[in-house]
Amino acid sequence: MAGYKPKVISLTKKPSQTFGFYLRVEHGEEGHLIRCLEMGGPAELAGMKDGDRILRVNGAFVDGMPHSEVVDLVRNSGASVTFHILDEASYKKAKSKGVNLSNSQGASVANSVSKQAEKPKLCYMVKTSSGYGFSLRSAKDERGLFMTEVVSGSVAHQAGVRINDRLLEVNGENVESLTHEDVVGKIKSAGNCIMFLLVDEETDKYYKNKHMKMGAWSATTRYLPHKPRKINITKGPDGYGFMLRKETNQKEHFIKDIDRGSPAEAAGLKEMDRLVAVDGKEVESCNHEQVVDKFMQSGNKCLLVVDKETDQMCKLGKVTPMLFWEEMHDSNLPPSYTEAMKSPAPVQPAIPAVDTTVLKPKLCRMEKDPAGFGFHLNGIQGVSGQYIKDVVRGGVADRSGLEDDDIVVEVNGINVEQSDHDEVVQLIRRGGDSLEMLVAKRNVYDQLKAKGVNVTRLLLGETSYAQVHKEYTPEASREEKHEEASREEKHEEARPETPTEAVRERTSSSSSSASVDSLDERL
Repeated sequence: MAGYKPKVISLTKKPSQTFGFYLRVEHGEEGHLIRCLEMGGPAELAGMKDGDRILRVNGAFVDGMPHSEVVDLVRNSGASVTFHILDEASYKKAKSKGVNLSNSQGASVANSVSKQAEKPKLCYMVKTSSGYGFSLRSAKDERGLFMTEVVSGSVAHQAGVRINDRLLEVNGENVESLTHEDVVGKIKSAGNCIMFLLVDEETDKYYKNKHMKMGAWSATTRYLPHKPRKINITKGPDGYGFMLRKETNQKEHFIKDIDRGSPAEAAGLKEMDRLVAVDGKEVESCNHEQVVDKFMQSGNKCLLVVDKETDQMCKLGKVTPMLFWEEMHDSNLPPSYTEAMKSPAPVQPAIPAVDTTVLKPKLCRMEKDPAGFGFHLNGIQGVSGQYIKDVVRGGVADRSGLEDDDIVVEVNGINVEQSDHDEVVQLIRRGGDSLEMLVAKRNVYDQLKAKGVNVTRLLLGETSYAQVHKEYTPEASREEKHEEASREEKHEEARPETPTEAVRERTSSSSSSASVDSLDERL
């Protein structure tokens, strides 16, 4: 039974809330399935996954019970319920081997968040009207300050803070030797944003036994909500299609004036992204000419960039973005972590001659309110293709134009057509209270795919075919080079010019949805 230890997850909801998931039995599937997790709901925040199987409800083994009886057990639990849950792959494996799951013992997961072994963690929080949702305690027989009263679903909980974590740093400053009052004072004076370096009990013991020091340089960044982006870009016939700016008396290099249809736009570069590294080498210590030379050495480049929000977060905690780069290349990281640092798949500028006056996607921008975004994300765990269900009438999603059965194409600028359910959920969570989704009605999506058209923002009408394919002439080239020279004198900028076509095509796949005979209950 060692390989089949379920997670023990306890959920608590408010009187007006549900637990944030559907309980289903499905034709051709065994067990009681978790489906349609509500974004930001109690179940999703606690770590439930699409496709998980419920084995026990409040200690009672339910795997063989009728669906209606399991629903009654959950509903009769009131505001709190405890589940024993097994992931889909383990459940199916156990069933195929005839394992008696009623004998399996639950393995409690610390607040349902798996720990990256032997690393302290960086946790970034933005205070709400309810505060951060934690308290600090100190003990006479223990050195340091510890987290306590971490409220489930609070800002602190979502940031990765857990009960009994020891506090090492506040905004990049070590506080281990400070008094309780001094640390509280630093937290209060920090304003509405704060970065903690924390270590849990097991990791703390490991470092102490090894007589090793801990600092932000040794931390995991997996809990941080904003991450740098890894941009793979290939030089086109006329360059990369952006300007590199370095203001006088500053060390930092910024991306500016991105050309429409250029390799820079296709790769996902954004205005005022700060360039952190080129091909894994940090560039802050380089002057403008040295960075430009790096781009001239070859046509293919791997860039690490940060937007303004990510940059501010890193500077608050005195964390170099290169820490993300190093951790991204750690083979032990889950795919959902590295996905957040990938650049969006490049846009294919060549749009076939198709009448897109009707066949257009929708760009839906949302700001979460106290009731959440107001929709469910449907899909099958481990299978690409996600779609929208249960859009709450009058809710945030409804007002943005999101509709039931819309196919999800992009989340916050990242193409997710080939991403599985967990990866898309993580991308939505990392966006915090803001969410931007490129979606298409199912019939529109299917028709565009049948005609060989990639579903991109180009179809929104914001970019014309002529703009994407800018005409190239020697005279135009000379004029642009003259303009570039003039700009460089003023701002130290370098612009590789716009290509006539993108280097890589976006890979895409048809969306797959869960089409099953099922019984389901919203819980």
